[in-house]
Amino acid sequence: MTMSYEKATLELTGPGTIYEIGEADVQGQTLKVFKNTPPSMRALFEGARAKGDAVFMVYEDEEWSFTRTMEHADALGALLVERYGVTKGDTVAIAMRNFPEWITGFVAITSIGGIAVSMNAWWTPDEMAYGLDDSGAKVMIADRQRIERSAAAMAAQGVRAIAVRAGDAALPDGADRLEDVIELGQPMPAVEIAPDDDATILYTSGTTGFPKGAVSTNRAVLSALVSFGCRAAINDLRFPKEREAQEHPNCFILTVPLFHVTGCVAVMMSCFVSGAKLVMMYKWNAERALELIERERVTNFVGVPTMSWDLLESPDFEARDTTSLVSVGGGGAPAPPELVKRVDSSFKNGRPGIGYGMTETNAYGPQNAGDDYVQKPTSSGRCVPTLELRVTDPDGKVLGTNEVGEIWFRGPNLIRGYWNKPEATAETISDGWLRSGDIGRIDEEGFIFVVDRAKDMVLRGGENVYCAEVEAAIYEHPAIYEAAVFGLPHERLGEEVACAIYLKDGHVLDEEALKSHVGERLANFKIPSRIRFSAEQLPRNAAGKILKREMRDEWAAEEA
Repeated sequence: MTMSYEKATLELTGPGTIYEIGEADVQGQTLKVFKNTPPSMRALFEGARAKGDAVFMVYEDEEWSFTRTMEHADALGALLVERYGVTKGDTVAIAMRNFPEWITGFVAITSIGGIAVSMNAWWTPDEMAYGLDDSGAKVMIADRQRIERSAAAMAAQGVRAIAVRAGDAALPDGADRLEDVIELGQPMPAVEIAPDDDATILYTSGTTGFPKGAVSTNRAVLSALVSFGCRAAINDLRFPKEREAQEHPNCFILTVPLFHVTGCVAVMMSCFVSGAKLVMMYKWNAERALELIERERVTNFVGVPTMSWDLLESPDFEARDTTSLVSVGGGGAPAPPELVKRVDSSFKNGRPGIGYGMTETNAYGPQNAGDDYVQKPTSSGRCVPTLELRVTDPDGKVLGTNEVGEIWFRGPNLIRGYWNKPEATAETISDGWLRSGDIGRIDEEGFIFVVDRAKDMVLRGGENVYCAEVEAAIYEHPAIYEAAVFGLPHERLGEEVACAIYLKDGHVLDEEALKSHVGERLANFKIPSRIRFSAEQLPRNAAGKILKREMRDEWAAEEA
């Protein structure tokens, strides 16, 4: 008989265990914490040195051992301090595709007490300029494309840059090629870092149209990592036969951007904790992913649900050996129940899984996997005891079992707030509890079910698209009288961005012109793929608010 979730959790978190739970004061709140959480990210990375020549990163045809990774991180940390004057508490931006230098840069910044600012590699020049200005970044570690996009902002704001893999291309003033300035063999500068010192800023799009920098302390990131480890240990204790059947060492494939919390914390940082090999993809391609899974004997696939769809639909799927996979899942968007079934039936050893986390929770939240997920495919699962969940009514009153309301989180893995945005912080975090903006319920076994989103947001293939931001861009066009942006169901992406438009009298505009207009202002994934032009004003309620949900439901029903 399978051990209960409650018993397994108790056995793993009791006194004297590696996941022993205690209490600590965190940002003025007494919270449950894992007593053996490392004191800082620098301390966690120090542990990687003991793994020596074992392979840590695989990028294309490059192999990076733990020793090589830390050697480059040490030298980069010394470079930031000695050449660029970075001191504890300074912000340093990272803006690039998934390269090994993203990781060595992240290790270096957080190990010298800096704050690593993850810049979205999809951002336009205006968005890059905003991120650099808002974060106050002193230095930016970036690839050539991101430096070119940021040239004007660098000059205006006095930001210096370290260019990685830039080749022989000309660089703007203030940018140095990494290979010209780094000195391998330099030790990591000494610095004292406390658990509640800031460590990271990850940007999440704001409903006002401006991104918000979610600030996490060392404790927050590390608490999420230990939570992931504890949750995996609970599964191993409950389902020992699945663990025993694993033939290959843990190996993760990085399918999502490192500037996303899933790629950075749930995947990359988890590999540092466990000593697992990390196979990096330059960009997502199902055929390339299947090739790497077979070649590197990948055991854990973490992505958005659309990527699992892509694997299963690939013409190469049957021809590739995917037997090394033991877990096929991820998060970032809800997975259709049909996908859960297909994953469970199509992979020989790979079981389906999903996690419900946010940038604000450092990716950790309830998780569902294996038999539990197959039996409850619409649930995001349960969480470890250090993370508390509750569901409330609009007034904040806590609701009972299976009552539907807004989901709130509390735990040591939460962000401390939004960078330089106290009002936004106060709106989201109340008395230590983070309001998710999601609507759901908790059943009698503690499984969380997310049934809707209160936030005006579209989840397109794991990317957050806030409707107000897109509407703001659309309204800049002189022909627009009214615009309403919302999400429509999409089989592969989960949702796609749709908009309804009402034009001013005497004006003409077609779909391609509107898409071009938005594309000049926002990243490509935010451009509406579905556009309808209305012959009359958009429907409104008595208060004058456009009835988006009704339009969305009517549109979806027409096409169902």
